[in-house]
Amino acid sequence: MKKVALMSFGCAKNLVDSEVMLGYLDRAGYTLISSPEEADILILNTCGFIEPAKEEARNALIEATNLKRKNKEKIAVAVGCYVERYKDSLVEKYPEIDVWLGVKDFDKIVQVIEGKPFNKSKNCFLYDHTSPRLIQTPPVWTYVKISEGCSHECSFCAIPLIKGPYRSRPISSILQEVEELSLRGVKEINLISQDTTFFGRDQGLEDGLSHLLRQLLKVKKIDWIRILYGYPEEISDSLLEIMQEEKICSYLDIPFQHSNPQILKKMKRGMDMRRALKFIQKIRKKLPDATLRTSLVVGFPGEGKREFTDLKKFVHEAKFNHLGVFTYSKEDGTACSSLGDPVKESVKRKRKEKIMEIQMEISQKNNKKYLNKHIDVLIEGTLKENSNILIGRGKFQAPEVDGKILMETNGKLSEVVNTIQMVEITGWDVYDLYGKLSQ
Repeated sequence: MKKVALMSFGCAKNLVDSEVMLGYLDRAGYTLISSPEEADILILNTCGFIEPAKEEARNALIEATNLKRKNKEKIAVAVGCYVERYKDSLVEKYPEIDVWLGVKDFDKIVQVIEGKPFNKSKNCFLYDHTSPRLIQTPPVWTYVKISEGCSHECSFCAIPLIKGPYRSRPISSILQEVEELSLRGVKEINLISQDTTFFGRDQGLEDGLSHLLRQLLKVKKIDWIRILYGYPEEISDSLLEIMQEEKICSYLDIPFQHSNPQILKKMKRGMDMRRALKFIQKIRKKLPDATLRTSLVVGFPGEGKREFTDLKKFVHEAKFNHLGVFTYSKEDGTACSSLGDPVKESVKRKRKEKIMEIQMEISQKNNKKYLNKHIDVLIEGTLKENSNILIGRGKFQAPEVDGKILMETNGKLSEVVNTIQMVEITGWDVYDLYGKLSQ
């Protein structure tokens, strides 16, 4: 059977779609490999969210074009968000790419590459528990996508244009998937969505995420449940209450985006610094061990020195455990694209560096508090460059975006990988912790 390589770009939600496509390809008998050069069929699952992601997609298309020129028998397929947004111009610019597919028909990937007819979907693809899926993360943890699309109207965001309105999966489907994952040895599930806290609203559920979590708590072999991508105004008292359950990580990923009222108004976001700080205080009162991550945007149109000073003050006072910063890029078709992109790129970069500099100091202090403590750590495997060093995460560290915990194996490699172990923290730096397995 022909060899297929699939390269997945962008967010964790894209990764889940890639895993589902791999599942369909595997079911159809294709040989799955990691080398684009050796593949008979190369599939690129692209991201088109912001300019750096689009640049990465363009580079991947150029590389695929070069591989096609070397081997005209190779089939090159481009799918995903970037294709959904710009297909017409891409077809013209990259004629060597054989097949273009947006975000609506990932489940038809086999028919697509075999040139067979299929009924095109009207909505963005959303998998369910019956979809085949080849997990690409370490076997001890995975992502579970609970919805697709977004119904918020943030002025800077292209996701609703690409993915359409919010659509929740049925709770029964999610529950069945998680039960099956638990039987395969998964210990941690990370719930993902454009907005996990909006879950169920499209189905008339007022507190859908809390209801989903109550059901997931019943899955015995799942030890950690983590919520990613929450919208500040959607985080309810009932959600904070259920997050006190031992299985649910006291971890909230809340993209505040900015703190200045004028900037937030242009962004069509509601929670300014005063409200946000009060809200953060409320979370930490209800969840004393809460870990908070946020994402911020610098260089938004109208962000001058005063607005940026507000943002710096917010980061200082909020003391987030983890923080990411994006530089603003004007996105075609969004409500704020008419505002242009007046802040210089050099200024944006400096502002990003300044925010990260503030956060580094906060992160160091946060990490220092773990010294000499014994904590539960999910052991994912070993470092690629040193198989004697175990790598893992605590409940306060989300996969792929936060720091890690590094430990010496002490000859216990096979016993501890893909399990949760008690670890004594013996050292720390800005992002990572160091420890040893407790005796």
